[in-house]
Amino acid sequence: FAIKVPVFPFHTWLPDAHVDAPTPISVLLAGVLLKMGGYGFFRISYPIFPDGAQWFGCAMAILGMINIVYGAFVAMAQTDFKRLVAYSSVSHMGFVLLGLSSFTPEGMNGAMLQMFNHGIITGGMFLLVGVLYERTHTRDLAAFGGLSARLPVYAAMLICFSLASLGLPGLSGFVGEFLSLVGAFGVWRWQTIVSVTGIVIAAAYMLKVIQQVLLGPLNERWRSIPDITPWELISVVPLLLIVVAVGVYPLVMLQLQEHAILQLLLHVLG
Repeated sequence: FAIKVPVFPFHTWLPDAHVDAPTPISVLLAGVLLKMGGYGFFRISYPIFPDGAQWFGCAMAILGMINIVYGAFVAMAQTDFKRLVAYSSVSHMGFVLLGLSSFTPEGMNGAMLQMFNHGIITGGMFLLVGVLYERTHTRDLAAFGGLSARLPVYAAMLICFSLASLGLPGLSGFVGEFLSLVGAFGVWRWQTIVSVTGIVIAAAYMLKVIQQVLLGPLNERWRSIPDITPWELISVVPLLLIVVAVGVYPLVMLQLQEHAILQLLLHVLG
């Protein structure tokens, strides 16, 4: 399960897998398969080994903290658009570990919601990377620039998903991260405080993406590339609607999760 999440230091397969995979497989990998690790902790590890789960709580919190901060720093250093999004996945899944380690209703709810949010947001980001790669045949961030003038609809989509990824309030990424941090703060204080820096770094690398891809002078190589098509929008817009809906009214998702979370906590702590 640690390999599947992926938990540092078992994360090394993820960036290569994402970069080498075609866009639909990257979306499935981010949206479904990474969640199998988190699901395994929720559904198998914690119920079968409740004492072990508590015993490993501190280790889980520290590994979650490392995931968040390390993943964010490495993402900021990337020049390949797809590899940057892949490392952001490592960072975002760290909030799942942090929430899991808290054994509080808020933290566990945040961890479960973060799994859902990450699948929607990062799946959308990979679709947008695929749209750009299909037109330009490069993922080098330095090769772009000024594309908002040529691709206004694509630019709007990329900005929305980037802001959701960095945890902007009002979009779904904020809710899961906030609940994970609130739940963990009372239990693992210094780990949570360090983890908050990951949100700041996430803002830095996602705003860097917006700057390098959409702003500045237009690269002459891309003067004639077409904007995102209606068929491509059909795959991205539903994800964006979910991101906004969960961000504005997360209670629907939280109420769905709450009963199962409370039963799990009763079993583990009981």
